[in-house]
Amino acid sequence: MCIQTNDYEKSLEFYTNILGFELFKETKDFHNRRYNSWLKLDEFNIELQTSKNDDELTPWNKSISGIAHICFRVKDIEKTYSEIKEKGFTNFKAKNNQDVYAVNDKKLMKIVAPEGTIIEFRDSEIDK
Repeated sequence: MCIQTNDYEKSLEFYTNILGFELFKETKDFHNRRYNSWLKLDEFNIELQTSKNDDELTPWNKSISGIAHICFRVKDIEKTYSEIKEKGFTNFKAKNNQDVYAVNDKKLMKIVAPEGTIIEFRDSEIDK
């Protein structure tokens, strides 16, 4: 998955310090981008990059086609929520004033990364 950002430092800090990804390759001045970097968490990789030629990227909105959000399955949603809050992160996408809430009797939460990526966490499998 590739994520573009206008604020590389803030996004890099979020993915490494809040979500626990490891930066394993960082390339400066890659194909007219300030940075093109690779992060990993277990077997999942994210390519994090800035725009080309310092163009300003258009902010994410729910009316664009393509990826609407990404979802990670976790063992314990309440524990994950507490760990993220303990790291000082507060940009949760609440529903009915709740950060962790139920949809079809399954608990989940969503957070918004600095560049606008919505990240969902669930502690249950999706119904078949």
